[in-house]
Amino acid sequence: MRAEKPEQTLRRGWTTGACATAATKAALVALKTGTFPDPVSITLPKGQQVAFALTLEERDGDWARAGIVKDAGDDPDVTHGATVIARVRRLPSGISFRAGEGVGRVTKPGLPVAPGEPAINPVPRAMMTRVVEELGGGAEIEISIPGGEALAAKTWNPRLGIVGGLSILGTTGIVNPFSCAAWIASIHRGIDVARANGLAHVAGCTGSTSEDTVRAHYDLPLEAMLDMGDFAGGLLKYLRLHPVPRVTIGGGFGKITKLAQGAMDLHSGRSQVDFDWLAARMPAGLADAVRGANTAQQVLELAGPAIAQQVAGEALRHVNSMLEGAGIRADVMIVDRAGKVMAHAG
Repeated sequence: MRAEKPEQTLRRGWTTGACATAATKAALVALKTGTFPDPVSITLPKGQQVAFALTLEERDGDWARAGIVKDAGDDPDVTHGATVIARVRRLPSGISFRAGEGVGRVTKPGLPVAPGEPAINPVPRAMMTRVVEELGGGAEIEISIPGGEALAAKTWNPRLGIVGGLSILGTTGIVNPFSCAAWIASIHRGIDVARANGLAHVAGCTGSTSEDTVRAHYDLPLEAMLDMGDFAGGLLKYLRLHPVPRVTIGGGFGKITKLAQGAMDLHSGRSQVDFDWLAARMPAGLADAVRGANTAQQVLELAGPAIAQQVAGEALRHVNSMLEGAGIRADVMIVDRAGKVMAHAG
């Protein structure tokens, strides 16, 4: 009997956009009054009032800097613990944004921010703009995250054409831990970028091994690789409405088996391999052993590569059903743990 995980409340955190806004307000208030507010309070897009402690306070003439350590709560966010710094200079009017150390610059179309602009998304820009307007006058705002360029290598930014660092993100100011919606939104943005850059072939894979294999097999550029993870349905539904000519779905035997069985969320907590389904596709002498298997890998060891090819074909049928009417040519690739192609359908 499988033990259930105990219920627990996961702690929420704050987006880089909320931290940048609070740091901007602290610097602006210091320029206006000579004193940094600590903690500094801001209003989030949905009206919540939140306060942030400052970790950096500097002022010299017409500029001031304030920094806030980002707390992502219980979300596994690469920016948790990073310091978000706003360096603000007062202007008579108007607002401009600059990318400082560790904040990226957009180089490709398809994102909410135009190429050439700092990778500061529209909602954080609006939040900072509102703070400037409330305090009067204009401002030049430079956002930096020390060490951000190294952290960005662990994110989608390189494949989205954001160079030099992280993005300043957030639509609500709040990070809800383990957000499926945030991951799916990232997949959607990846498709947008691929389409805007005229890519004819994209790929969604369940993990890094299958992604590396699929990319090498087709010699695809990095921006063609959509970090699908477990969210096959999220990727395929968006592609159906925003098509590209070709898509490859890649993954290990277990995940692709769940796709072949009709699951569109491949996470182990939300879908399971159906061993009876696999047993029904076996020769009579193997069916009982497969039905009693503990893992998909054990099935593969029992049945050999023939079952992998059958699973790939069934998975492709479900992929094509999801993409029906979109005019997209699809194929499915099963990759083993060593990065070798075990089966390929389509």
